[in-house]
Amino acid sequence: MLWLPGSGVTRGGMHMARAERTCEALGFAFDPAAAWQHIDSLSGDAPLRLRMTVGRDGDIEMEQQPFDLASSPEDGRVTISPHRLDASDPFLRHKTTRRRLYDDTLRQKPRAVTEVLFFNQHDELCEGAYTNVFLSRGGRILTPHADCGLLPGVLRESLLMGGEAQEAVLGMEDLERAETIWIGNSLRGLIPVRLDSGLG
Repeated sequence: MLWLPGSGVTRGGMHMARAERTCEALGFAFDPAAAWQHIDSLSGDAPLRLRMTVGRDGDIEMEQQPFDLASSPEDGRVTISPHRLDASDPFLRHKTTRRRLYDDTLRQKPRAVTEVLFFNQHDELCEGAYTNVFLSRGGRILTPHADCGLLPGVLRESLLMGGEAQEAVLGMEDLERAETIWIGNSLRGLIPVRLDSGLG
């Protein structure tokens, strides 16, 4: 989550609602008021990156570190993972510490590549290792449908609710013919990228 001096967590209510949905679905205890107490105790005059971890019994850890708003690239390169996600995997829809595939992929990616994108077993575009994917086509901004298998990010949710983006089932051809491709999350915002060759 992005914390800003004077305004707090960007899209904080949406982050908490998503955490509550995930904890309920996975059988974890969660007290949003306790989480907000952690956040409300923060102070400072510089942006922070927050990482909230909720244990099965509801214990909350809130890690923080300085975040440079200019650290996100203005443009970047994305490549395609050879690994296919299983669209029926329920864990894809929840933000958890079960991230080995994504973390391993990021460690192995070429240094010049910003993000690695995943498709599912039906060759439908899903998500990046740490971002959602968006593309423009015919004057519309499209993002992969949640049923394809992905984490519904908070930025993505905000853009869908505001009518700025629409869900669609997208394939490789849509990615290749897109007028613009973005990756994005609530911490970094939208980052324009270009498609590079795949990994192996």
